[in-house]
Amino acid sequence: MRQSTSSKVVSYAVILLFLIIYVVPLLFVFNVSFKSFDEYLRNPLGLVQSIQWSNYTDAWSEGNFSRYFGNSLLYTGVSTVLTIIVSVFAAFPVARGYVKWAGFIYLFFIMSQFLPNPLVAQFKFMLFMKDRIPFIGYDTKLGYTLLKTTGTGVVFMMFVGYIKSISRELDEAAGVDGCSYTRYIFQMVLPLMKPIIATGVILTAIGTWNDFVGPVMYLSSPDNWPITAGLKEFRGQYGNNWPLLACGITIVAVPLIVLYSFIQKYIVDGALAGAVKS
Repeated sequence: MRQSTSSKVVSYAVILLFLIIYVVPLLFVFNVSFKSFDEYLRNPLGLVQSIQWSNYTDAWSEGNFSRYFGNSLLYTGVSTVLTIIVSVFAAFPVARGYVKWAGFIYLFFIMSQFLPNPLVAQFKFMLFMKDRIPFIGYDTKLGYTLLKTTGTGVVFMMFVGYIKSISRELDEAAGVDGCSYTRYIFQMVLPLMKPIIATGVILTAIGTWNDFVGPVMYLSSPDNWPITAGLKEFRGQYGNNWPLLACGITIVAVPLIVLYSFIQKYIVDGALAGAVKS
């Protein structure tokens, strides 16, 4: 389909607008992170004149980011893997209709996306579990990780839509060959779902890594804080030192940027497939 000149102008204008909204602030923070405090005071908006690599080492050590970074990697990595596995094993029988009331189950997950965030109920549940099973209750790493694994609604729905596009003949061939259910899921279904899995990974990882309210509510000990809570504490100590604070913001943002750069080629295809083929 050929585009008219006016539509091209509008397209480029929209792209430019999004670049200004999303990219320019990131570039500004990155630029500030390399300035000395004196240089920032003299010219906050100007380009850095003398790169201060020590800002990152100072921010990393003074903000105790090594501990917070490790906690975030643990929470994000484990909860993402568990979310993908649980969502696949839940979505496959629903998509195939191998369980009773599969349509109602799928509708239930859709309805759950319109319900208010159950923060109060989850908080009371975590306190309840703390008194009975302390290692998975309030202010525990395992409890918080399992809590983040429960947010599988959107990923589950995308997986259901994508699995419906996979031929049922593969199920029948696997059954004839005597392939077990678990082996079939891991060796046949998962490789075919790479695009939609990449989308699920980035959505889950972003939600867990950038979560700020969850750590404030469910983790009271600094030893269990992820990097977002550590950044809040760091801002309280260095709120006036914008170069160091910009380093902290960059440290928080870089891992997700790197993750996205590795799997971005699958994300658009996976998201479209999960939406269109359902």
